[in-house]
Amino acid sequence: MFAIVRTGGKQYRVAPGDKIVVEKLAGNAGDSVDLTDVLLAGDGSDLKSTDGLIVGAKIIAQAKGEKVTVFKKRRRHNYRRKRGHRQQHTILEIVSIGGKKAEKKAAPKAEAAEKPAAAPAKEEAKPAAKKEAAPKAEKGSCPRRKRLPKAEKSTKDAAPAKAAAKKAPAAKAKK
Repeated sequence: MFAIVRTGGKQYRVAPGDKIVVEKLAGNAGDSVDLTDVLLAGDGSDLKSTDGLIVGAKIIAQAKGEKVTVFKKRRRHNYRRKRGHRQQHTILEIVSIGGKKAEKKAAPKAEAAEKPAAAPAKEEAKPAAKKEAAPKAEKGSCPRRKRLPKAEKSTKDAAPAKAAAKKAPAAKAKK
């Protein structure tokens, strides 16, 4: 039996007993991993349904790939950068193909049916437990900024005062 699984953005054709190198997966050597993204499964020329099908695998080791040198250069600008990179890999051994995950899906549906009944009770309790908001800080009371004492009259205040002074004598002259 074989299957085509997708992990780490790549697709792999696997059969029980195969060893494959994939992008890094969480876990330590000896842990078991279920690959749930099965794209195709079959036995010889017969294809099988992939609904709920999982591929069981065991982590053999966590390893690094070969070093890749990244060299950047811009001509006539004395710009050269040399860096190296080693990709993290996980080595898997395929244990089984064909486990079903339908049992796991049934349990969340039962829990989801219970949650809507409990949700209205929580909504009613929320307004009663509402806390008062903390008092807002006064404008200009930022502790990080130093405030300079204001002059008696700033330039912003002086401009309207001059305009008002000009209008006042004109109003007195009309009387």
